[in-house]
Amino acid sequence: MPTSPLLRLGTRQSPLAMAQARETRARLCAALGCAEEAIELVPVIASGDKIQDRPLADIGGKALWTRELDIWLMEGRIDAAVHSMKDVETRRPEAIAIAAILPRADKADMLIGAASVFAIPPGARVGTSAPRRAAQLLNERPDLTVVGIRGNVATRLAKLQAGDADATFLAAAGLERLGETGVGTRLDPETWLPAPAQAAIGIECRQDDVRVRGLLAAIDHGDSREEVLAERHLLEGLGGSCHSPIAVLTRRKGAELHMAAAIFSPDGASRIDGEATFRPDDPAPVAALAADLLARAPDHVAVHFGGSDR
Repeated sequence: MPTSPLLRLGTRQSPLAMAQARETRARLCAALGCAEEAIELVPVIASGDKIQDRPLADIGGKALWTRELDIWLMEGRIDAAVHSMKDVETRRPEAIAIAAILPRADKADMLIGAASVFAIPPGARVGTSAPRRAAQLLNERPDLTVVGIRGNVATRLAKLQAGDADATFLAAAGLERLGETGVGTRLDPETWLPAPAQAAIGIECRQDDVRVRGLLAAIDHGDSREEVLAERHLLEGLGGSCHSPIAVLTRRKGAELHMAAAIFSPDGASRIDGEATFRPDDPAPVAALAADLLARAPDHVAVHFGGSDR
C-alpha cells in the first residue's frame, strides 16, 4: 500500500507560487532528512488567480489569495499552506498559525522598461495595480500615467511587450525565484520603499496541529520572522487595506530593528514619512510610528486607512 505523505503542502497554482512551494519542500527535506516524495504539493486555484481584469482592491482584497487555502486547511485536505506574506491579510483566523517564515529574499522592486524612474519618458504609461507602487511613482513623477496591469510575472511581461504599458514593476524576489535574472533595473529599497512583508514566504498551519507546527519549526528563520511580524504590526496600526498606499523597509541593527515607513495619498501628491528603532519583542514603537504617521496625515490621506480587508 502507498504510504501517506509526511506533509501535504497547499499552494496556489501560479508559476511563482509553485516555485515558492518547491523551495519550502526542499528546505523541509533538508531540515528533516526526508525524501522529496514525503512532502506532497497540493495546488489550489485561488480566487485572485481567476479574476485578473480588475484591481485586487475592487474585488475582495487580499483574502482572494488565501480564502481557498484557508478552507482546505481547516477541512484537513492539506496540512499547511505556502503564501507570499505580502498577500496575507494582517488579521488571520484564530484557528490558523504562521508556523514558519523562510529566509527573506531581496526586498527590492525591479523596474521593467526603463533604466530608472527618472529615465521613464515624460507622459509614459506605467502599468501597476499596486496602490503603493502607483503612489510612490506619482510622488516622484507626477507627469506619468498609471494604467492597471494584473496577472502573474509572464502575463505582465507579455502585456508590456504588447504595448499595454511603457514600463512596469515586478518584485526582485519573484523574478529570482523564477530564474528570471537580468530582467529590469533594481530600485534601491532604501529610497524606493518596498511593500510590507515583500520577499517573505510564510507557511501556515492549523493552530492546534502540534505535529505539523513541530515539523515547520525546523525551517523557521528567526530574523525574517521578526521583520515580517514587525511590518504586519505596522499594517495593523495603520488599518491598512488593499486601497492603502503603504511602503516600509525594515533593517536589522545589531539586536534591534530599524523601520522606515511612508504612507501616501493614492495620487502620490502627499507623502508622510517616519522611522522607528526597536527591539523585536517590543511592538510598542511600531504602533507609535503608525499612530504618528496617521496623526500627521491630512484628511485626504487618512481616509484611505482603517480598512477592513486586513
